[in-house]
Amino acid sequence: MTETTAQSSIDPAEVAKFQAMAREWWDPNGKFKPLHMLNPTRLDYVTAQIAARFGRDLKQPRPFEGLSLLDIGCGGGLMAEPMARLGAKVTGADAAELNISVASLHAAEQGLDIDYRATTAETLLAEGAGYDVVLALEIVEHVAVPAEFIATCQALTRPGGMLIASTLNRTARSFAAAIVGAEWIMRWLPKGTHDWQRFITPAELSQMISATGLQPVDSCGMVFNPLGWSWSLSHRDLSVNYLITALRDA
Repeated sequence: MTETTAQSSIDPAEVAKFQAMAREWWDPNGKFKPLHMLNPTRLDYVTAQIAARFGRDLKQPRPFEGLSLLDIGCGGGLMAEPMARLGAKVTGADAAELNISVASLHAAEQGLDIDYRATTAETLLAEGAGYDVVLALEIVEHVAVPAEFIATCQALTRPGGMLIASTLNRTARSFAAAIVGAEWIMRWLPKGTHDWQRFITPAELSQMISATGLQPVDSCGMVFNPLGWSWSLSHRDLSVNYLITALRDA
């Protein structure tokens, strides 16, 4: 059993998994190939939700200028970098220090100003941090106590702000896709990267979010098409990967 405290929701074993893979974050054909393939689709969803919430025009060159954004569990920066390019003031946080080293180096090479920190959500909250947008993408299933983590994310969300979380549904299809397909057959990820028992259903995640006082307003699946080798968004199919948007009252 993982030992947890009120100060940290990290699971050391989960952090160690990603620490071991950190140097491959920006290799589109490496261990993070599934995320590279998924990233444009989740980026479409995230940008559309932010634009709708804050009345921004995505056709403008830097539509998120003036918005502060936290990417918690940022990994190598696959989402933090496009958010910075869109004008947001981005903080990328990850408990795995090597992830932050890789992300910082890559951002510097791209000429991007991103505040990367090897830290936890709880530490940021203790420091008094707050953000217009909090992203918790592909991390909820890896933390020690998801409900406590979501509560911390809520507290980091400023009044009038929003939380966008994504994770894996606990279904037979998700086991087949994320574990059998991605880990055992395609070998995109090391065996053991995911634990199906830790996957979270949309109803469970919505309940966790609602319990904090945030209001879930949208849920959307990300569906992989093996024939077209592509991803798409679906508000009907949340059986594997999905996202939830929640708002905090002003």
